[in-house]
Order: sequence, then structure tokens, then C-alpha cells
Amino acid sequence: MVALTACSTSKNIFQVNKSEEFAIQPLKAESLLTEQEITHLPACVQKYLAYTGAVGKSKTQNMYIEFDAEMYRKPGDKPMKSNSVQYNFYGNYSRFFLMKAAKMGIPFRAMHIYKEHHATFQVKVAELFKVVDIKGEELTKAETVTLLNDMCIFAPGSLTDNRLTWTEPDSLSAKVTLTNGKYVVSAILYFNETGELINFVSDDRSALQDDGTMKQVRWSTPVSAYKEFEGRKVPTIGKTIWHYPEGDFTYGVFTLRNIKYNVTQ
Repeated sequence: MVALTACSTSKNIFQVNKSEEFAIQPLKAESLLTEQEITHLPACVQKYLAYTGAVGKSKTQNMYIEFDAEMYRKPGDKPMKSNSVQYNFYGNYSRFFLMKAAKMGIPFRAMHIYKEHHATFQVKVAELFKVVDIKGEELTKAETVTLLNDMCIFAPGSLTDNRLTWTEPDSLSAKVTLTNGKYVVSAILYFNETGELINFVSDDRSALQDDGTMKQVRWSTPVSAYKEFEGRKVPTIGKTIWHYPEGDFTYGVFTLRNIKYNVTQ
């Protein structure tokens, strides 16, 4: 483990963790996802995997994603424009996310690290002051939902993972449950007749409140505008929504810029 000092920047911490994970989880020999391997999945999920082109492609061992986004601190706020990069690994579940943004000329960095069944979340202003610095079981459970969300939307070929279990409420939805160590989270996936995933809804994610506490709130991520990357169809527009009792709050609108699978760095 590389030692990190208190003055390490978010980018440096992100790069060190990402590089360590590539050393721990190097790419294995290529293996193609077959039709026989998806027969246990609900019919709507099988159709989704066929639609996205996951069947016959290399199984996803890791992925790299770039986003542009408009983020909102509270309803009615002007959006804060941002861009982000992330790496996900699917042997031992890991996720590294770094967002860069600026408000009134002041730079912000938001970093999520999820590995070894633990999650941390930090937000720094001008790389000098931590305005958010949280960890613990509640955050890790929330970030496990985020990991599952990424799998369902951007890495559908990973949905044959034996750490997932499935039920099928009806022909256009499926309930998926992910178990990662002691963390067990679920979501309902909604599909259209074409075979596209159009929404992901979970009650197992908590929202960070202004007083620093976490509050469990229904969370959804409707997605649209599928495009092809590396022969795979993925949605390029997504929203992140908290469904509070007093009303829905869309706190992020994301646009996919790039996605790569089974990268080496």
C-alpha cells in the first residue's frame, strides 16, 4: 500500500488507488459471454443483454467512464457544471470516481473510493479544505447501490455474476439483489418493449444531509439516448433523483462522453 500524506491531492489519491487496483486485478484471458450463460436471468434482462450487444462480447472485467454533468445542491439552484472519470473492477468489486467542478471560480473535487467492502467520500475546495469527509457502514451500503447501478446501466454483461439474485415481477421489470460481503442491496429495473433499460429504482441508498447525517431515501436513475461504444449499446443521458416525501429532487444530469471496457490502465 502506497503511503499518502495529508496534503495529497484528490487526483493523486485517486491515481494511486486506481493503479494499486490494476496491480491487484490485472486483466485475465478473454472470455466471451454466451447465450447459455444468461438463461437463468429474467426474460426482460436476457432481452436487454441481447439488445445492448453484451452476448458474444468479452466479459467485463473492468471499465473506464468519462461524464459531463450538471449538479444541483438543492432544488432551484443554478447547475454546477462538472466532469468526471471513474474506474470499476468486477473481480473484487471496486469503484474509483473523481469529479472536477467549479463554482464562482472556486474549484471543487469530489472523490468516491469503494474497495475491500469499504467506501469513503470526500469533497475538497481548492484542494485545501475538506467540506465532506465521510465513511462507515451507511455510506458503504449506499455506494454498493451505486456499484450495482453502474453494473446494470454500463456493464450489463456483468449481470450473470453469481453475487446477484433475481426475481421477475412482470414482463418489463426485474428485481436484482447484490451481495458483497455483509452488504446486501436491491433495486427494481424497468425496461421498455425495445429491450432498453429505462430506469433503476432502489430504496437502499442514503442521501447526505446538510447536517452531515445520512438519510435513507428512494433513489432512481432514469436513462435514455442509447449509443454504441465498442460495439455495445449504452445510454448516454441519465438523471440522479432523490424521491423525498416533500417532492422529487433531481440533483444530477449526466452525459456520457466515453466508455471503455477491459482497459489496462
